[in-house]
Amino acid sequence: RRSSGRRSTLGSSDGSLYVSALSDVLDDESANMSTTEDKKPLPPPLINIDVEYASDPFQCATYAYEIFEYLKTREEHFRIKEYMEMQTNLSAQVRAILVDWMVEVQENFELNHETLYLGVKLVDSYLSHIKVSKQSLQLVGAASLMIAAKFDERIPPAIEDFLYICDGAYKRRDMTKMEVNILKVVNFELGFPLSYRFLRRYGRCAKVPLPLLTLARFILEYTLMDYSIAFLSESKLACAALFLAFKMKKEQGWDDTLIHFTGYRVEDFIDIVHVLNNILHQKPRQSTQTVRNKYSHKVFYEVAKIPLVCNKEL
Repeated sequence: RRSSGRRSTLGSSDGSLYVSALSDVLDDESANMSTTEDKKPLPPPLINIDVEYASDPFQCATYAYEIFEYLKTREEHFRIKEYMEMQTNLSAQVRAILVDWMVEVQENFELNHETLYLGVKLVDSYLSHIKVSKQSLQLVGAASLMIAAKFDERIPPAIEDFLYICDGAYKRRDMTKMEVNILKVVNFELGFPLSYRFLRRYGRCAKVPLPLLTLARFILEYTLMDYSIAFLSESKLACAALFLAFKMKKEQGWDDTLIHFTGYRVEDFIDIVHVLNNILHQKPRQSTQTVRNKYSHKVFYEVAKIPLVCNKEL
């Protein structure tokens, strides 16, 4: 009986300690959330999307604001340097054709959009450091997509799939060697801040309707082919694409909610809006039609067919 009573006492004691410790943890978490809200108070007119998702652990609502603020601070670390003068065998148009092909691969393999954007970033990072021949450029693109897929996809395509899409132009050892070379150039850092991720976050914060958000995605993806875009701020690119989509759909302006969650006012990125709009107004080339055709489909609300606006309307 004595030992039974002792076990009972210990069990009760352990349970009390557990409950007490858990309460302390919950109290600390509540205090942290309270502190965060005190630091960044939201005026009544603002939509606080993070409060709505507070009970969903997969949304990381408690840390979402800080996560994207941190990503903004990392943009300068990952900024691409101009490299076309060094790449005497390449041109901005050749790069555009490669990115167009990468979009086609992303569609065929049904990869995440983040995989595409990271793949393009890896291409630009590699080209800003290593001189490449035109014959090796597709290998750089394929290896970059393969790395991005391994980083972002639950089930990435096999190396044989990437060799197949290159039409047998390269061997397995070529692909693996290029993979290692790219990773060395970026120092194995793959956490690039991506405009697509910023756009998804900002669209969610402002509760942007899916057709309008899809238009902003089209703007981002179409201009991804333009060499001049590679050096711009990813967070500001996302803001500019969303703002331009608002103007094209004649929807709401840049309200207090977006100012709060993006940290930008329109004057902070209006110059990029003009850059994006000018790219959209350029006559399409036959060799780079994949993005336009993709977003002309009903699945994407045929947003590529929406009339453009002139710069005076921005």
